[in-house]
Amino acid sequence: MAGAGDERGPGPAAGGQQQRQRRLGACQVCPEQLAEGRPQQGLFSSFLSHNQKCQLMLLKTLETNPYVKLLLDAMKHSGCAVNKERHFSCEDCSGNVSGGFDASSCQIVLCQNNIRNQAHMNRVVTHELIHAFDHCRAHVNWFTNVRHLACSEVRAANLSGDCSLVNEIFRLHFGLKRHHQTCVRDRAILSILAVRNVSKEIAEKAVDEVFESCFNDHEPFGRIPHNQTYARYAHRDFQNRDRYYSNI
Repeated sequence: MAGAGDERGPGPAAGGQQQRQRRLGACQVCPEQLAEGRPQQGLFSSFLSHNQKCQLMLLKTLETNPYVKLLLDAMKHSGCAVNKERHFSCEDCSGNVSGGFDASSCQIVLCQNNIRNQAHMNRVVTHELIHAFDHCRAHVNWFTNVRHLACSEVRAANLSGDCSLVNEIFRLHFGLKRHHQTCVRDRAILSILAVRNVSKEIAEKAVDEVFESCFNDHEPFGRIPHNQTYARYAHRDFQNRDRYYSNI
């Protein structure tokens, strides 16, 4: 990943949890009710710690999820290859945060105490990899320019499945006309408020100012991947495009 060294820096010490969360450039907030449902139960999983469960779910996500596989290929193609051991960290988090992108260390933080099951992990990793992709391809001022943060949050909400029809139904949010756009806007505002000490009015203004251009920026998917089938098609198209340009 861009800007990352070969050696992993020390993790946050006990008591430094909130300091780490303040460094997150962007984050994923747990909604009140999600399609992912309850935490996974099982005899085997009951013997595992939060960290062990997080590591196992992360490995499965990286190996099987079509959204994530496309993003990993796109990161590598852009010169920001991702390493599981270096660029992901399973940690306990406070509040209702599911994960975040720490731009200072180029790490994705996964909140092992808040990620409930495999489907939830898939969506959080996808969301944060979109932030990492934006960090790789552009000069994003995460901490000094709220419009930059707003743009990446719009893209992450739009492209990660945060606003899929199934998730919105489980949130008891209904509507047809421009419902996806409304969800993306609302999720982006919530994410900004989770990591920045700004008013709701400032967050709303930032999102509204960048919404049209950032909502229509579908890289690296090329389309809005409304479900895993769309994501598989997008991944296939990305691979074909990559092969085409490599042969020119």
